Amino acid sequence: MVSLNTLESGSVSRLVRLDGDRAFRRRLMELGLLPGTEVRVVRRAEIGGVLELEVRRSRLTVRTGEAQNVFVTG
Repeated sequence: MVSLNTLESGSVSRLVRLDGDRAFRRRLMELGLLPGTEVRVVRRAEIGGVLELEVRRSRLTVRTGEAQNVFVTG
């Protein structure tokens, strides 16, 4: 199990656990990030500190600081 922010662009993994405060976890779950969901890192924007993810045929962005609280199987 690794943190989402450690993955490289193009990596595909499966969500295991969400940590962080309740509002953060709820927001991600509403966006489709549920345990067992496949997640693909589309690209990393190092300048803005953002990860672009593809989840259930949708794309969303997550700050790298927030991605530290998202754990996946690498």
